[in-house]
Amino acid sequence: MWGKARAERRGASARARAEQCRTWVRARVARHRTSVAARAEQCRTSARARVGRCEMWGKARAERRGASVKVPDALSMASAKVQGKACARLLARGRAGLEAAAAEAEDLGGSALPLTVDVADPDQVEWAAGEVERAFGPIRVWVNNAFSGVFAPFDEVAPEDYRRVTDVTYLGTVNGTRAALTRMKRRDDGVIVQVGSALAYRGIPLQSAYCGAKHAIEGFTESLRAELLHDRSAVKVTMVQLPALNTPQFDWVRSRLPRHPRPVPPIYQPEVAARAIVHAAEHPRRRERWVGGSTIATLIAEKVVPGLLDRYLGRTGYGSQQTGEPRAEARPGNLWEPRDAEEDHGAHGGFDDGAKRRSLLLAAQTWRPRR
Repeated sequence: MWGKARAERRGASARARAEQCRTWVRARVARHRTSVAARAEQCRTSARARVGRCEMWGKARAERRGASVKVPDALSMASAKVQGKACARLLARGRAGLEAAAAEAEDLGGSALPLTVDVADPDQVEWAAGEVERAFGPIRVWVNNAFSGVFAPFDEVAPEDYRRVTDVTYLGTVNGTRAALTRMKRRDDGVIVQVGSALAYRGIPLQSAYCGAKHAIEGFTESLRAELLHDRSAVKVTMVQLPALNTPQFDWVRSRLPRHPRPVPPIYQPEVAARAIVHAAEHPRRRERWVGGSTIATLIAEKVVPGLLDRYLGRTGYGSQQTGEPRAEARPGNLWEPRDAEEDHGAHGGFDDGAKRRSLLLAAQTWRPRR
């Protein structure tokens, strides 16, 4: 019995050591798989970031040449392969503005594909998205930024003008999102950036059509985001709420005001918006980003004292959106026809002297400690 007990102890000890070995091997395999998965995710994240930078590099260059950020009825859209070469795909109505943006992108060593498109037409947007993928491969980042407007009291805006503002600003975003999402969902990868405004939450006088369209984009984006979460999709949708920007829109947008329109101070340069959109494309997990102290102040006031804000804007909203100069009589605007079809006007408007080049709020959002 002593020998049998000793053999049993030896057998149990051997089984225990074998189980320890198996546990150690399984742990090593699990750690290895985790490490491989982490490195793969880092590679994917790095690739998506490079794609976002490529896309938004094109966006920023186009913005400086007047083909995108806050330029009426313009949408800058780009995709890139992971090789790291900057690639800009630009959609807008104005041929001269597009070509100037494309030339600047190519001068900096990138490639560009300017396409003349009216984003209010879903067939044209779908065609453009197909052309981009045929030329450069899968679309990774899509930025919706089309807009137009009319400066006038609501009852002075013609019904056809109101419809056109909605078609360009709201349905232009819907059309762009549909074209991008159709392709991204098949690959279960991609980022859509909606360019919004503080006016997506708080309407102001003299811009009812624009404010209504931006509110619609906010609601549309929230609905779409919830659907993607339900589907457990890896496609990300994020929104950037911008402040007043110094762009040519105030020379281009149709106006029925007695004096020349202007942005409501404080005013920021369009490069601030470009940096915010770059960051949003590279970090799309955050649902929204607010740019500029005036944006956050407006959104908080709307939540806390909306009635007081109504009265304040009723007293100050007309004067703060007009300069002291009379409006030019011949002002067709860009609502129905592009203003940069024959000549590129750049991205800056006439308010450079008072426009801010940086946003402390944006700097705080994008700051990362050095390692």
